[in-house]
Amino acid sequence: MSVLFGIWNFDHAGIAAEYLAGIRATLSSYSSDGKSEYSGSDVHLIHLPFHVTRESEDESQPFVTPSGQMLLWDGRLDNRQELIGSLRKELRGDLTDAAIAAAALESWGTDGLRKLVGDWALSLWNPKEQSVVLAKDFLGARQLYYTVDRNSFVWSTLIDPLLLPNKPFQLQEEYLAGWLSQFPAAHLTPFAGIHAVPPSSFVFFRRAKVTARRYWDFDPGKRIGYRDDREYGEHFRNVLGESVRRRLRSSTPVLAELSGGMDSSSIVCVADAVMADGFVETPRLDTVSYFDDSETNWNELPFFAKVEQQRGRAGRHVALDFRSQWRSSFDHRSFAATPGSGVRLNDNSGYQQSLRSGEYRVLLQGVGGDEVLGGVPAATPELADLLRAGNVRLFLRQLTAWALACKIPAFHLFADTIHQFFPPHRVFIGTIPWLRSDFARRNADVLRGYDRLFTVFGPQPSFQANLAALDSLRRQLASRGLSPGEKVERRYVYLDRDLLEFLYAIPREQLLRPGQRRSLMRRALVGIVPDEILKRKRKAFIARAPVVTIQQEWTYLQTLTENMICARAGIVDAAAFQQSLRKASDGEDIPIVPALRTVLLEAWLAHLLRWNPGASLR
Repeated sequence: MSVLFGIWNFDHAGIAAEYLAGIRATLSSYSSDGKSEYSGSDVHLIHLPFHVTRESEDESQPFVTPSGQMLLWDGRLDNRQELIGSLRKELRGDLTDAAIAAAALESWGTDGLRKLVGDWALSLWNPKEQSVVLAKDFLGARQLYYTVDRNSFVWSTLIDPLLLPNKPFQLQEEYLAGWLSQFPAAHLTPFAGIHAVPPSSFVFFRRAKVTARRYWDFDPGKRIGYRDDREYGEHFRNVLGESVRRRLRSSTPVLAELSGGMDSSSIVCVADAVMADGFVETPRLDTVSYFDDSETNWNELPFFAKVEQQRGRAGRHVALDFRSQWRSSFDHRSFAATPGSGVRLNDNSGYQQSLRSGEYRVLLQGVGGDEVLGGVPAATPELADLLRAGNVRLFLRQLTAWALACKIPAFHLFADTIHQFFPPHRVFIGTIPWLRSDFARRNADVLRGYDRLFTVFGPQPSFQANLAALDSLRRQLASRGLSPGEKVERRYVYLDRDLLEFLYAIPREQLLRPGQRRSLMRRALVGIVPDEILKRKRKAFIARAPVVTIQQEWTYLQTLTENMICARAGIVDAAAFQQSLRKASDGEDIPIVPALRTVLLEAWLAHLLRWNPGASLR
């Protein structure tokens, strides 16, 4: 992904040469295809392009509009032809994505942001109005940060250049709490005073004032209904195929993760079908598969081999030891701005080598498949829809069917549904037992995952559940920072805007039925994805591998917990954390994902203190 940077000294003071030299040095560690700069009396803009499409090679940035506005653009437009048809006169023959985005903003102002479909982040400096607009796509697939002080407004797709050199910084406690639970809010960063542009929003800066506004959202009133399952399946294949085609837009071969699960396998199989029909830009689709054959139940190789057999060729195979995921570290040669960026897990060097080889500039991932396609067997949204609509007969029928499928008493499921509207209490009960109690109390809402109740009025409960799941995915993506060694652009097939609009508008029972996870996906992709994949159960190694790791890495983990930075920062009770790890080693259940993130947070804090010993951890 391209790197954008801008600074505006709105007090009209000049920008120091020493400051810009430091910024250039910071940016130089990131992969790029050159550099372009604009320097004004009180504004400086830098663009480090990362060319992925043929059109991007022709872009010149900052892009100057006829009115004199200056655009910095990092992204991929998926509705290029539609926009070109609407803006042909304004484009004057320049059909790069940056030119199209600039023409949209020039013609329609910030109302044009809703028309830009794809993965993107942008900044627009308006010298006449003395203002800056920062914006991101609806998902927040790209990063964009900003900070403001008494004299200047600074923004970038990286956090690094926004941190003042050689000066202590203070960490944002809410962000750290979010990292340990269900990810921080998408507008947060780990550092106090540095903010992220929220997804589907723009930030407007003028006259020393920052305002953030939402420019687009899903329509809760949109409904799509068909006569039978076959028609739903046909529509789903069309929008999924279009999402894949959009993400195959690359001038170099595309790499796709292929784990053997339904999400990644479906992406690869649908991509093969799309490429067979033509109308794609990439010359080739390759796959990378990582597996651990130390235990039969963990081994994905037999499943992704079925996809490779159907394709007629093997992909890259990377043997990983999933059990060694506790030993995380950060490269001391480069700055990791978040706990989710720059991390190195043992034995993933083969996978990283594939990403950093330079042969590929696009990586397809199946992030979000579980959440948006009915992979999580949650009955309450559908039951809440029926209950709120007063459809008692169908509610009772579905309540019975779900209770039998989930093997729980119908009364308990009924109570769970009621509690989605009116919980019996809202007192936070800590689910991470090793957190300091005062830290947990201060951040109770965050540690609950920003949990929200269904509303009695307004959108359907299932629509509210969809947006809550999407918000969680947005938070997950926002927690990833761009790593200096990363040379690929990650693309998320299941988080396409048009695909999600379809999925949110159809009846929920098309996605998920009692005893049938991913009902629509399994029905629609018969004949495209191997039956062994469509009929398989959930992968087993995810639940067991970390426990085995604790048993094998106990000496290392015991040493880790003896002098924890997280404890000195007032986040973790080290003794309680060690006790929880001991329980897990003995076979007892503990919150395993928060435990993994606690170890990763500890490694990241150690990394920060090496870079800036004066950092304030409290």
